[in-house]
Amino acid sequence: MSRVKRGTIAIKRRRNILKQVKGFRFGRKSKEIAAHTAIMKAGQNAYRHRRLKKRSFRGLWHTKINAATRPLGISYSKFIGALHKNKIEIDRKILAEIAETNPEIFAKIVEKVK
Repeated sequence: MSRVKRGTIAIKRRRNILKQVKGFRFGRKSKEIAAHTAIMKAGQNAYRHRRLKKRSFRGLWHTKINAATRPLGISYSKFIGALHKNKIEIDRKILAEIAETNPEIFAKIVEKVK
């Protein structure tokens, strides 16, 4: 069986790792072991933060809806409760968008549930 030299594959793997950490700080951009660790950690954080982003947006929608309902004389929790009671199924994302872009339509929704 003939001998296989793996130098080119190893160099390719190292080059790929260092390409991925371009822009990182300190030794993490130039030292192979630190770079590999940084890639693994960055991947874990990216996975986790893709889920946390959804949580953050939901909080933002709550804030926008509350800011829009207060001048109309109703709190966020009473508004959401009234929506459920009247069986109006508009999710918070759409409500926040309507409140931000079309306040007159949002006011009609609030009047409907009051």
